[in-house]
Amino acid sequence: MQLTRRDLVLSSVALAAPALFPPLLHAQQAAISATPRKGGVLNVHLGSEQRILNPSLRASTGVYIVTSKIIESLVDLDASGKIVPVLATSWTAAKDGKTVTFKLREGVTWHDGKPFTAADVQYNAIELWKKHLNFGTALQRNLDAVDTPDKYTAVFRYSRPIPTELLLRGLADLGYIVPRHIFEGTNVLENSANTAPIGTGPYKFVQYERGQFIIAERNPKYWRKDQPYLDRIVWRIITDKSAATAAIETGQVQLSAYSQLTLADLDRLKKNPEFVVTSKGLEANQFNNTLEFNFRRKEIADLRVRRAIAHSINTQFFVDNFLYGQGTLATGPIPSTAKAFYPEGSKVPYPYDKKRAEALLDEAGYKRGAGGVRFTLKLVPIQNGEDVPLLATFIQQSLSEVGIKVEIVNLDVAGALTAVYKDHNFDIATGWHQYRGDPAVSTTVWFRSGSPVGAPWTNQYGWQSDKVDKLIDDAASEINPVKRKALYAEFVREVNDQLPIFFVTQREFYSVYSSKLQNSHNTSRWPSSSWNDTWLQA
Repeated sequence: MQLTRRDLVLSSVALAAPALFPPLLHAQQAAISATPRKGGVLNVHLGSEQRILNPSLRASTGVYIVTSKIIESLVDLDASGKIVPVLATSWTAAKDGKTVTFKLREGVTWHDGKPFTAADVQYNAIELWKKHLNFGTALQRNLDAVDTPDKYTAVFRYSRPIPTELLLRGLADLGYIVPRHIFEGTNVLENSANTAPIGTGPYKFVQYERGQFIIAERNPKYWRKDQPYLDRIVWRIITDKSAATAAIETGQVQLSAYSQLTLADLDRLKKNPEFVVTSKGLEANQFNNTLEFNFRRKEIADLRVRRAIAHSINTQFFVDNFLYGQGTLATGPIPSTAKAFYPEGSKVPYPYDKKRAEALLDEAGYKRGAGGVRFTLKLVPIQNGEDVPLLATFIQQSLSEVGIKVEIVNLDVAGALTAVYKDHNFDIATGWHQYRGDPAVSTTVWFRSGSPVGAPWTNQYGWQSDKVDKLIDDAASEINPVKRKALYAEFVREVNDQLPIFFVTQREFYSVYSSKLQNSHNTSRWPSSSWNDTWLQA
């Protein structure tokens, strides 16, 4: 029996959206005033809360969309994806790839008035990124030391070569700096500055009311002259998507980023000249729907079962009917948009084939029992977006057709992250993976063993492969780009074969915002950037 749209509507809220949203929908966006207006309050939709608002400890768009305005990174990306200076003004790499020297911006002060120096960079790199940051632990695995020959020079020393392009691209997301004098000598995971952040950015933290709002106001001593333009940013926590759309339409909120509204509402709002719906400015954050496996469960540890599960899911049907074509089938963990690393000739590794799935399950020894059930699995959705619970229901009904009963355990985002990555209290899980320009930044960490227990979006699945570990380490240390691409092609073949994670779809994020918002979406990771030059028309 083929699943129908009606089947899923009975157990989940249906989506409605166009196949593609054009990158810019309103002509007025091309005619932005040359003179920014100072003042005004930007109200931003925040669809869920984070337990930690410290990007030096937690790499997540849910953190960046707030704290990147308060805490700055060493570098960022421009509209084309090119690295641009922020707290670092320049960098040089040794020929052997083991030493990278950063010159730091002088005259920058923390929001509490103390000076920013190389000692802050040293502390973050060694004590936070390397030890705790969920993707930083992998990126900085071979970091031995950070020398500080003077107050504005930081010399990163590695035991193995690291491609400069990899390090810099990684630091756009994984190079945020918090003040050493606030964190040193404390329990960094429990430090109060994790929810009342202190940074060097254009906006200063003011207040955080759980379940309601976060407020930051203009930093009058910001190092960029005459910036920022806004008086204040208010992130309004609105977990109900219908309420969030109403807030956008009534002007209570001027921005919702990272696909936090329903696809139906995005489709409707794009027809209204008061709003812009776009994927422009989010190019640096491609994402996938994922299906993750817990190898501590005997059935899941059998490769034939994992392959059967993948063959049971009619992903094209899901994309066409519930995402309305807004996405493609993934061919592995590296998206087709990543031209520097995508393996040529890649194909979908596990096409929909219910007969093959049934045969694999029979071969594995899991015959149908009473009621046609082979065994039961617990599925935990990490509900980053509306498509996640919908996909969970689709998986539940798909697997029921091949004799696997699925029980869905719905938790809030924080509870789901704990269940999957810390307590390992799941059999399968669905969520999002984000690709950040280089496989070594936030992709291979999903497969490399050795991440700290509890680090979200890392390999916590009870799966380990010496071959994959070596491929990941070699690729992350290979300076020759041709050889590096070949290593990643081999990596993709190996993980597609062993299937520790099933990458289901390949997707893009979208924003919706008021046409009064100016100088927005003008970099390739704009929602995660500082908004120092953003302003509002009167």
